[in-house]
Amino acid sequence: MSFISIKDTGVPKSRQIVTSIEQAILNKELVKGSKLPTINSIRLRFSISRDTVLHAYGELKARGIIQSVAGKGFYLIKEDISTSKRILLVFDELNPFKKLVYDGFKTNCNPDVEVDIFFHHFNRDILRNTIVNSIGNYSYYVIMPANIQDIKGFVSHLPKDTVYLLDQIHPDLKDFPAVYQNFEKGVYQCLKKLQSKIIKYQKLILFFDKTKQPIAIYKGFISFCRDLHIDFQVIESIDKIAIKKNTAYLTLEDATLITIVKQLQSKGWKMAKDIGIISYNDTKLKEVLSDGITVISADFMDMGKQLATMIAGNSSEKIESKINLTLRQSI
Repeated sequence: MSFISIKDTGVPKSRQIVTSIEQAILNKELVKGSKLPTINSIRLRFSISRDTVLHAYGELKARGIIQSVAGKGFYLIKEDISTSKRILLVFDELNPFKKLVYDGFKTNCNPDVEVDIFFHHFNRDILRNTIVNSIGNYSYYVIMPANIQDIKGFVSHLPKDTVYLLDQIHPDLKDFPAVYQNFEKGVYQCLKKLQSKIIKYQKLILFFDKTKQPIAIYKGFISFCRDLHIDFQVIESIDKIAIKKNTAYLTLEDATLITIVKQLQSKGWKMAKDIGIISYNDTKLKEVLSDGITVISADFMDMGKQLATMIAGNSSEKIESKINLTLRQSI
């Protein structure tokens, strides 16, 4: 423990402990696998509080430099001390939109910030285990709750000022800062802009998977159709898609979109004449597929950028990401 030095200066004692350990790593007094002094031994030697030592060790743990082993103590697991923060991203699934969010986030983080990403695949147990097993290991936690309900119980185990929500806000998580989409309002307003085109078709059909997709999209769709007296249908199963003429389709999954386009081509029908297509979430593919697919979409790169900026500034805001309509040749 000789490498730890605490003096009566204006520097907080917890900061002096962190600095001492960092210097010991640089001097090779501590190497990967080394056991650190116990909390009690430091507390007694320097007559400081247990919380002071815990605070120092907690910072080093959140930066991924040390690790606690139950019943054994703290060990050095990384000799690179350049990491200032570690951030955990827990997304619902890997797809092109989440990749854009990640790229926007990572690009706008400082170079000394380390980012880990996990996926819960809409599984409550996976989400719970990921959060519980990561407690204390990160400086900040970004959670995409998707449509998983009743998760406040295990999210509340994290320090409140370290948690940020992404994409959706549930009623029981409304106290946390977030970058989110107002799906209901966004879908309604974008469909309203397409009203003159939609009414040329006999029916508007939404393909909607309630196990994965935001219920607010469904609500916005229903409200629009009822307010404008448009004949509509919601199809939950996409196993047997059979397109019909004079029908417009709103697709939320790329697999559904591709199936519809393939059927359109096999029948020799014309896009925007025989059927119309509106898709949710823009990609490069949709810019060129069948001369362009009309999309309702947020700016995912910007969502990632906003999130990085909020965390860097310790902001507690709730930022609504604008949902835009991009009109192309599909309707």
